[in-house]
Amino acid sequence: MFSINHSARLSLLSVFILSGCQNLAEKPDQTTSESVSQKTEKTQLTESKYQSESKLVVSTNTSESTVEEQQPQNLWNLTRTHMQLDLHTNNARVQQQLNWYKKHPKYIKRVVNRAQPYYHHILHEAIKRDIPVELALLPIVESAFDPFAYSHGRAAGLWQFIPSTGKHFGLKQNWWYDGRRDVLRSTDAAYTYLSQLNKRFNGDWLLAVAAYNAGGGNVSLAVKRNKRVSKPIDFWSLKLPKETMAYVPKLLAISELIKNSEKYGIELPEIENTAYFTAVETDSQIDLAQAAEMADITTKELYLLNPGFNRWATDPDGPHELLIPVGKTKKFKAALSQLPQDQRVHWTRYKVKSGDSLIVIAKKFDTTVSHIKRSNKLHNDNIRAGQSLMISTASQNSSEYALSQQQRHAHKQKVIARTTDRHEQYYTVQAGDSFWKIANKYQVGVRQLARWNSMAPGDPLRAGKRLVIWSKPQQTALSSSDRQIIRKIGYKVRSGDSLYRIANKFNVRVSDILQWNKLKKDRYLKPGQQLTLYVDVTRINS
Repeated sequence: MFSINHSARLSLLSVFILSGCQNLAEKPDQTTSESVSQKTEKTQLTESKYQSESKLVVSTNTSESTVEEQQPQNLWNLTRTHMQLDLHTNNARVQQQLNWYKKHPKYIKRVVNRAQPYYHHILHEAIKRDIPVELALLPIVESAFDPFAYSHGRAAGLWQFIPSTGKHFGLKQNWWYDGRRDVLRSTDAAYTYLSQLNKRFNGDWLLAVAAYNAGGGNVSLAVKRNKRVSKPIDFWSLKLPKETMAYVPKLLAISELIKNSEKYGIELPEIENTAYFTAVETDSQIDLAQAAEMADITTKELYLLNPGFNRWATDPDGPHELLIPVGKTKKFKAALSQLPQDQRVHWTRYKVKSGDSLIVIAKKFDTTVSHIKRSNKLHNDNIRAGQSLMISTASQNSSEYALSQQQRHAHKQKVIARTTDRHEQYYTVQAGDSFWKIANKYQVGVRQLARWNSMAPGDPLRAGKRLVIWSKPQQTALSSSDRQIIRKIGYKVRSGDSLYRIANKFNVRVSDILQWNKLKKDRYLKPGQQLTLYVDVTRINS
């Protein structure tokens, strides 16, 4: 075990996210199954140590004696002392998931490090609500604790709310801000939702967790089906979507691993049982680079604690609140008190030119039409050449706002350019277009096209939107002496292989490998796995 203090944890913040939604590919796919041995003497001693951390401390007063419970100083020990669920460790489905986690300690360590800034709040909220603290581990299953995670199903944030469910639970979503990624508000919404589902399913937390993934309606239908044929209606007896059948076992498996980490040979980096951040009211919009400077942290660190903000500044209409590292809160509050509200964003005077519109000006200054209208007290969209407008703008270059939505997208494009042989082109969405229509035109995958543009296939496409498309280089016509020689070959996956590496080696597309072998892109390749490839043997890379 080792402990990470606040300063070290701050350094972790700036390096663990730029992969965007990459974490979704990290979700484990397990295919092995084996039984877990009974507790060893060493494990029993370890559990005794955990219990001793929670001993009662008695203090004597001249008038009375008070008994006070001392909490463990390590959040993982605190988690263990509050666990409530039957982890079903003898269930084959739980064993399957547990076996995968046991074999991937680096994955566990990476996810635990990501959890560092958020876990204290998430765990203590569960304890405060008196709900199973195993639910605090659900972001491991949902997002691998990546606050910027965005799935092909349009789910966002640590708790992976889809837009409609997020709105139902009061999570505001607009150009400036997405409450589904707000750490405080999304955690509150997730626990509220789970508690409602638990009540709906008569106190059965496993059915509540299943419904969180599949929807309450799907679980209710499965229960009704079983009732009609006099079958049990517990989670293990229901026929649910394939993803959900694995979803609950994943949560139970990760809970068992946390509970008995030493038994499974997993080293969990300690997380101190102290608050990581403080919520500070700003009472107005504020430039995030300026706020970071006031708190003496980097803008990356500020975005990681406040991932709900999409742009260079907080939402003009709120929430007017920032999460600041505990050790920096006093400094930030002092600086904020000395900064008038009208100086918390930079203002530019812009003279309207012939042909300008509010939409054009808003795009130019990375803001919204409604914000320009409100700032200039405009009652409609009419503007005239020569008119002066006051527009709030970022105080720093765009690169300083590295984890804003725009910069995360730009980073993704750089990664694609650096790691593939594709070339970049652009397409402007026309009325009536869809992802399928555009993907078919350019012979790329629908999900691939959406991912390139930091979107999901279900996201609305608006006319005039500019999409980036990464196309394969055009193949030149082959002479008779250079014709392709296509061969079917078998390839055994080696340690360290990835779909991209194999595709690059054999000059084929990742999508082709997936199709030839009926694989899903989010599935891990395993050393020794056999793949079938159809390759031009004249173009195999060394």
